[in-house]
Amino acid sequence: MVTLTPLEVGLALLALILVAAVAVLVISNRRRANLRAKFGPEYSRTLEATGSTRKAEAELQEREKRVAAFTIRPLSPQQADAFTEAWVRVQAQFVDDPQGAVTRADALLTEVMEVRGYPIGDFEQRSADLSVDHPEVVQNYRSAHDIAVRHARGEANTEDLRRAMIHYRALFDDLVHEPVDHRNAPPVGRLREADRRHDPR
Repeated sequence: MVTLTPLEVGLALLALILVAAVAVLVISNRRRANLRAKFGPEYSRTLEATGSTRKAEAELQEREKRVAAFTIRPLSPQQADAFTEAWVRVQAQFVDDPQGAVTRADALLTEVMEVRGYPIGDFEQRSADLSVDHPEVVQNYRSAHDIAVRHARGEANTEDLRRAMIHYRALFDDLVHEPVDHRNAPPVGRLREADRRHDPR
């Protein structure tokens, strides 16, 4: 029977601790890389908001768990066509009624979210939920909402409302159609050419 000296026992324990620490570090780095890849700019935004990598990653993981419990479903072709036609009408409305068009665009997005299976809570919760599957365009939603709020206070002009419509359309496109990789395609690249006839741009 081999008897280890106290020094050998200590070195063996130290080696085990080091192996465990390396394993934890590797797992942590892999989780961080996965979150960065999945959430993209939303990762940085959450990190800035929380001021802590640990808190930011915990929040993003909580969002993933929450959304995993939803029954998110794609729109049927008929639903997608109906919503797209509704969007074309909203864009046409912008010419004569920019404020009304922005209000309707926000409501239309809420309708699409609800049909797809997202719970319709307050704005912050909706945007957090959307960030899990639509991280590249959720900031568009926030920017558009901010413009709408500022306009309600009399602090936004028609040009601001035009930008809000473009922001809303980016998310609308992602929700109505299958998401695209926005690093390689414009956020509104899948809207049909007919949809552009009343483009507020």
